[in-house]
Amino acid sequence: MTDSHYDLLCLGEPLGEFNATRAETGAFQFGHGGDTSNCAVAAARQGLSVGYLGALGDDSAGHSIRAMWRREGVDARHVTTHPTAPTGLYFVEHGPSGHVFSYLRAGSAASLYGPRDLPEQTIRSARIVQASGISQAISAAACDAVFAAFETARKAGVTTAYDTNLRLKLWPLTRARAIIHAACAIADIILPGLDDAAQLTGLDDPDRIVDFYLGLGARVVALTLGAEGSLVATPVKRERFRPIKVDAIDATGAGDCYDGAFLAEYLRTGDAFLAGAYANVAAALSTQGYGAVAPLPSRADVEARMAVEAKR
Repeated sequence: MTDSHYDLLCLGEPLGEFNATRAETGAFQFGHGGDTSNCAVAAARQGLSVGYLGALGDDSAGHSIRAMWRREGVDARHVTTHPTAPTGLYFVEHGPSGHVFSYLRAGSAASLYGPRDLPEQTIRSARIVQASGISQAISAAACDAVFAAFETARKAGVTTAYDTNLRLKLWPLTRARAIIHAACAIADIILPGLDDAAQLTGLDDPDRIVDFYLGLGARVVALTLGAEGSLVATPVKRERFRPIKVDAIDATGAGDCYDGAFLAEYLRTGDAFLAGAYANVAAALSTQGYGAVAPLPSRADVEARMAVEAKR
């Protein structure tokens, strides 16, 4: 693969993950996460050529993430290694109301990544550049890097995709709303989740939420609705996708899986609604195992389940 052939280029913070697979014993399973990294892996499993932009520490978590990317076919040649700043970590615990996250990421290598670190020619030659609210929340430098990457992409005619992914542990709502919506205004595809979008927009009706984001100038809005499925909208059409029934174990990374699968199918078909149907199934399948990366489905997995759903 050369720099000029990335279908998808993701920007953000990869993280080491400790997932409480057996809470009664206090045991945590090490894995890999970070929303845009999960998106990159999900897309690679659907057959895209994928690159990543960001930074890792020169530590065991950073080395493990690089090894995971190599196995998954995510090109990390433009991910820098910081000699002293660490790779960020997070912990996932599971309770009656779902999964709970806690983070050790202050001063991480990724938070020191800024506009000066961006490989502009690589960005200009991608088909889609993707980032998220978390990509911008971790530091002012990282925030500016996303804006700079999107501006470079748009000037080159490259599609931009943005997941709002609100984390109020990282910044207050007022600042998050201003920055996230400024990024959405320069995104072609917006990928919000219902809970985050409700806080960001003050709206609770899915149709009104997608209208809000279309009003910012998006060509496509794909709103995930958790256990209620998803809603995809363009300025001229919208379609609701019913939830897919699975034996869900852990929803960590399900929204990121949706993003990667949606972008993969959108690039393959050029149809936002075919992409929505595909991603709806992929995200459901990703909840059937622990961790953000391990349960991400392959294209064969998704197509097999879609064939089953088509017969119902």
